[in-house]
Amino acid sequence: MRIGILGGTGPAGTALAARLASIGYSVVIGSRSKYKAMEARDEQIGRFPQLAGLLDVGDNAAAAECDLVVIATPWDSAATTAQEYASALSGKIVISMANALVRVGGEFQPLLPPRGSVAAHVQAAVPECRVVAAFHHLPAKELGHLGEPIDSDVLICGDDSEALSTVASIVSKIPGCRPLDAGELSNATAIEAFTAVLLQLNVRYKTRVAPKLTGIKTPAQPSEAPSA
Repeated sequence: MRIGILGGTGPAGTALAARLASIGYSVVIGSRSKYKAMEARDEQIGRFPQLAGLLDVGDNAAAAECDLVVIATPWDSAATTAQEYASALSGKIVISMANALVRVGGEFQPLLPPRGSVAAHVQAAVPECRVVAAFHHLPAKELGHLGEPIDSDVLICGDDSEALSTVASIVSKIPGCRPLDAGELSNATAIEAFTAVLLQLNVRYKTRVAPKLTGIKTPAQPSEAPSA
């Protein structure tokens, strides 16, 4: 599977690209400027030479041609970016990882995007795609520390069971990460908003937290999720 990352030159997108490449995926870092993507790739290769054969670059159009696509742009441009490449993305799994947040004074507060969440807004912009919300709570710095596991659950939600299973399979390959099926795409509203709580904890306790849920011994796969 070849994974493209639209807007992949920010801290989270670059770290995710390197992490996915480290577990064997071929990844294209996309950007509005191919040269900016080249700079991001070169920085990662400088740190982790073993990724040279798996990290590639291109503009966003090239990234959108991949088998599976992650949108790593700022939240307020996620839907418009997806819509710009709607033709290339048609029928594909598209992962939305953005959180709509604002800092007011010393507090992080969630915003309510159109349709309730960034992920739902992306789905409305590209209705022919299978949008899955994931990766919202992984700290970018730890995500980019290859060789070190990330002790975190990854909450995943979406309306297509096959897409959920595919994303869960990818997450399960990241050392320390456990994919959890969090239901339909409507639950992205709560998942995205909870990021404000995690960031606030980071500020208060001068750390980088990641969610880890108790009571789930064997996570159910999306197709096997128990009824309420």
